[in-house]
Amino acid sequence: MQRQQLFDYINQHYQVEPDYPWKKHSEYAVLRHPRHRKWFALVFPLESHKLGLPDRPVIDVMNIKARPELIGSLRQLPGVYPAYHMNKEHWLSITLENGLPDSEILALLDDSFSLTF
Repeated sequence: MQRQQLFDYINQHYQVEPDYPWKKHSEYAVLRHPRHRKWFALVFPLESHKLGLPDRPVIDVMNIKARPELIGSLRQLPGVYPAYHMNKEHWLSITLENGLPDSEILALLDDSFSLTF
């Protein structure tokens, strides 16, 4: 899934635009609930070795919230990792390409949206 495809889906389903709050990390996109501004996802470029992957070019990653009882089994899926720089009991990192099918990425995103509502 391409970053823009993901943002288009989020805009169509939740009427949310990405927020870019950091000058130093200008490509880090925070996705927040419109009312209470809590994050439901963070999309950012990451050096693949930081997820324990073989050294490759920078990849797009999305951090999402997940149900704690599912975190262990979800981490067994391709492209799903312990959350990078977030609480690993409640958040996951998902590679946007070369991992889960788009439909599964979107289903996990929808769950994150619900969990953070």
